[in-house]
Amino acid sequence: MPGLESDETLDAPRQDAIPTLESDASGTVVWHREHLRIRDQAAVARAAASEYVLPLFVFDPAFYGADGLACDSRIRFLHDCLADLSDQYHTATGRGLTYAHGDPVDVLGRFREAGWDIVTMAVPTGRYGRERDRRVREQCDVTFVDGDGLVRDRAETRDRWQDDVSAWFSADQYDWDPSTVTSRSFDTGIDISTIEDHYGVTPSKSDVPRGGTGPARERLSAFVERIDDYPGNISAPTDARDGTSGLSPYLAFGCLSVRQVIQYIEAHAPDSRGKEMFVSRLFWNKHYEQKLEDWPGWLDAAVNPVFEGFNAAQYDPELVEAWKYGRTGFPMVDASMRCLKETGWLNFRMRAMCASVYYHLLQQPWRIGADWFSHHLIDASAAINYTQWQSQCGLIGKPTLRLYNPRKQVRDQDPDGEFIRRWVPELDSLPDEYLDRPEGTPVHVQASCGVSIGEDYPHPVVDYDAARQAFRRRYEDVSADAADALRDPAIARHASFSGGREAAARIAAEHGTDASNGAEDGGTQSTLGSFGDE
Repeated sequence: MPGLESDETLDAPRQDAIPTLESDASGTVVWHREHLRIRDQAAVARAAASEYVLPLFVFDPAFYGADGLACDSRIRFLHDCLADLSDQYHTATGRGLTYAHGDPVDVLGRFREAGWDIVTMAVPTGRYGRERDRRVREQCDVTFVDGDGLVRDRAETRDRWQDDVSAWFSADQYDWDPSTVTSRSFDTGIDISTIEDHYGVTPSKSDVPRGGTGPARERLSAFVERIDDYPGNISAPTDARDGTSGLSPYLAFGCLSVRQVIQYIEAHAPDSRGKEMFVSRLFWNKHYEQKLEDWPGWLDAAVNPVFEGFNAAQYDPELVEAWKYGRTGFPMVDASMRCLKETGWLNFRMRAMCASVYYHLLQQPWRIGADWFSHHLIDASAAINYTQWQSQCGLIGKPTLRLYNPRKQVRDQDPDGEFIRRWVPELDSLPDEYLDRPEGTPVHVQASCGVSIGEDYPHPVVDYDAARQAFRRRYEDVSADAADALRDPAIARHASFSGGREAAARIAAEHGTDASNGAEDGGTQSTLGSFGDE
């Protein structure tokens, strides 16, 4: 890029550019990562107790470029959020957000050298984020502020968890008085446009919303007006696109807190099944965050070690590519995967279906699929994405397993083919009755509508019935051992059941090797309580 030869070119701010605090002055840097708002934000409220506040965002090279951790469209959404956050600070304090670029350890170390305390919100994370946080805690003395409603102050986090989270949702929001502090934000020479030019950020996805707290509030207000219709709009992808709240990317980046959303819903939405259902999903949001907080390994290893590497021997890169790019021969899967890649969005049911087909039918290693989702989803949350993938794949050891039938999903969720025809245009002229199984279309019908299955659109890459039965046999062979593994307190803690260790112990007692066929016949194999089509 002209004038910008390397990341080192953007290594800013330099030490001599950072405001130095006098020995008798108190100043706190608020290091924003997620939680990109100034209200109901515990780290901001903590920093406001100081004389000076300096809000900071560090553009981390690990998230950018060809090997970056996020797609360019999610990067652009983040940048929208940052511009909005800077405006929030400017309105409150007269100065906006300070931008930096570089390894957060190096950048934050310079602020410490200049006498600044540093606070940031504690967030559940894994892989790179967890290692980054360890480094800044040890090397820069960063204070991680607990203010997101998760339980961190006891070993058995699930004891009284529902009560604790409910109390946090109803408690007063974190607040601060901008008139009592002075902002020391300053121009580092780094801004959003500089970063986008340097890394060549070129978003390619369509229909991506604008990020920020302002747009989030607009969506929340609009959703309350139609919340009664919510239950009927969550399953079919065409209905879900405009019929659900659309708040997930804003919650992922913390433009609003979950508490702000719940309290707004409680104050403005009439009592209804839609309100009850939506609020319950916000509790589930915290449930999955608690899982990652309890065990960061959700991103890397099967929760239940019995399932570690379960599909490794079946790895087939051609099947993985067919799934990623929507060429499996199952139209609902292909439409969903193309929609994901094009828009960065997919409703929950279609995400679960695609994960199920990938793991149960194509029988491929789960992490590759989960990483693909994480890279492309605008609302990607490590806590939700990876815990949901492991749960849907069946890597925990529960006695039930939900396998999605992609043909049934066509009949149930897209009977007129609107979604499929939007994303799989090669099937546009195929009659509705053949969209669930195009390979079963009579030859004369293919000829009359100009669609040749096998040429214009592929045959299924696996035989549905044979693949399903093969997976079931393999899974049942180890399911009793997986239930037994839940007796281990460490594994039970990793699983982080809402019912705590008692729930894990119950599964082990009822579905482990001792219970599978009765102690008298020495049975060692349990039968799944549920292995049905969804």
